[in-house]
Amino acid sequence: MGVLLIIILIIVIWILAANFRVVPQANAYVIEHLGKYKTTWGAGLHIKAPFIERIAAKVSLKEQVLDFPPQPVITKDNVTMQIDSVVFCYVFDPRLFTYGVENPVAGLQNLSATTLRNIIGEMELDQTLTSRDQINTRLQAVLDQATDPWGIKVTRVEIKNIQPPKEIEEVMTKQMRAERERRQTVLEAQAHQEAVVSRAEGDKKAKILAAEAERDAQISLAEGRAKSISLVYQAEADGLRALKDANIDESVLRLKGIEALKTVSDGRATKIYMPSDLTNVISSLGLASEALGIGDAIPIDKTAKPVPPKPVDPCLSSESSEATLNAAATGAAIESDVEHQAAEKN
Repeated sequence: MGVLLIIILIIVIWILAANFRVVPQANAYVIEHLGKYKTTWGAGLHIKAPFIERIAAKVSLKEQVLDFPPQPVITKDNVTMQIDSVVFCYVFDPRLFTYGVENPVAGLQNLSATTLRNIIGEMELDQTLTSRDQINTRLQAVLDQATDPWGIKVTRVEIKNIQPPKEIEEVMTKQMRAERERRQTVLEAQAHQEAVVSRAEGDKKAKILAAEAERDAQISLAEGRAKSISLVYQAEADGLRALKDANIDESVLRLKGIEALKTVSDGRATKIYMPSDLTNVISSLGLASEALGIGDAIPIDKTAKPVPPKPVDPCLSSESSEATLNAAATGAAIESDVEHQAAEKN
């Protein structure tokens, strides 16, 4: 009797333990009572009635990624290609997922293939290759609406690969190569044009700058020459004014006249200008006999008057720059011009 009681107790414990169920997170259990849907268990601990209730289905509520094999489709311009797609979905109603369709994944795969054929059949080849986002959006909308009675929510659809025929691939490769060669030619032509334009603009700016520099140099030289001449005449005027203010007496003037006659009477002049008081000057200089033609006359020396060498500029050397040499030459030209004007005035 004791052994039988122990056996009965073990059986009861086993039955009770067998009817305790722990549902994991992101899962759901569909419970049937005598073959009829009763409820859906969520995550947590649950107890079912023994023998009259059972777990009809265990459904995962996680989002699933369904990678379907490539499907043959025909475009509007009669080009056959292989397209495979990826569908992202999750179960939002375990009851509909369990009782809505016999095989929800297979049904979703076939529905995806037929919908894809309908969408691609309305497009040409080029449009198909460049309109993946449009295809994805249309396919996701159709699948989501069609799978609502199955308790499935389609969140996203992606076209994984589009494989056109080999002959079409060869034609597309040639077209791509020709397009790239055309772009290369256009880019090279544009680069050559930009280089020519840049070089021309650089030459233009260089010539403009050179002309402006030459103009500024000429203006500076002219201003320097004008200032030099002005200073020379100003110095002469100041000298004359100083002589006038000095109240020079007759003896000093006579001495200056003698110095001037000495310079004129160097034996090289063909004409001699004498002062008005000729008698006094001749008597004072003792030149009466030669002025009146009495005695030996000195022949006129017609050779070139020796020019004293110009002093060497100590600032110039063999290592002087071209700008320094040009500045020295300009200064020498100004000095020569001033001396020539002074000689003409005398």
